[in-house]
Amino acid sequence: MRVLQRREIPKEPLVGRVLQKAIGKGSASESTKMTIAFCRYSAESGPMEPHQHAEETVYIIDAKDGWIRKGPSKTDLPETVRVAEGTVLHFAEMEWHVFEYGDGGFIDALCIYGQVDNIRPEEILSSSSNT
Repeated sequence: MRVLQRREIPKEPLVGRVLQKAIGKGSASESTKMTIAFCRYSAESGPMEPHQHAEETVYIIDAKDGWIRKGPSKTDLPETVRVAEGTVLHFAEMEWHVFEYGDGGFIDALCIYGQVDNIRPEEILSSSSNT
């Protein structure tokens, strides 16, 4: 058994979020079967682009004036879901969504995937440009 403390997991600043890779490929604890990461969405990282990827479950650890928009395409995200501590979201594979927040707001979440590939927007973009 591997015991991890969030404060000890390196922070990886990315466009739209700060990522802490707990379990999975290239993570604090390697796995070839699943991925778990802490994600913080706030003004510190700038806005996130709408994106899609593998099926995902997100547990909201904490949030202030945060919401998710989802919909049928990158430019059509009509459904808004406000989030708060304890909210659980389940995104279908390749479902378009984006994490957003108001002035001074943020979303702090635990993101869970049942695989290790095609889980981040950057991976989807790079794999589609290689085809």
